[in-house]
Amino acid sequence: MKTIPELQKEIHANAIAKGWYEKVKSIPEHLALIHSEVSEALEADRKDKYCNPVSLAWFISTQDESHAIQEVFSDEIKNTFEDELADIIIRVMDLAEFKGIDLQSHIEAKMRYNSLRPHKHGGKKY
Repeated sequence: MKTIPELQKEIHANAIAKGWYEKVKSIPEHLALIHSEVSEALEADRKDKYCNPVSLAWFISTQDESHAIQEVFSDEIKNTFEDELADIIIRVMDLAEFKGIDLQSHIEAKMRYNSLRPHKHGGKKY
């Protein structure tokens, strides 16, 4: 399994290779794109659109690179709740790599901090 820093680098390199950095995006634009993925996840849940785990397992494991595999993704995985969550993470990792942020260290630090906080952070209702 790849580490978070490895994934960040791969995600950002792919975004560059696919032309998403021909014009550098501002931080507000990056954040708006992350927000749009969150909204798409909400809509997928509202429509009860979830991924078939069998299709996902097949897609990940197959060596097929034909047009047929793209159809399986489009029909069975694309725009599902899980797919939109993945898009959120991909956009966050792309932004982190763009900004030179060691996301893994920040996640570990935040998790440690949260473990030290009181129940419901000392009284929050939500």
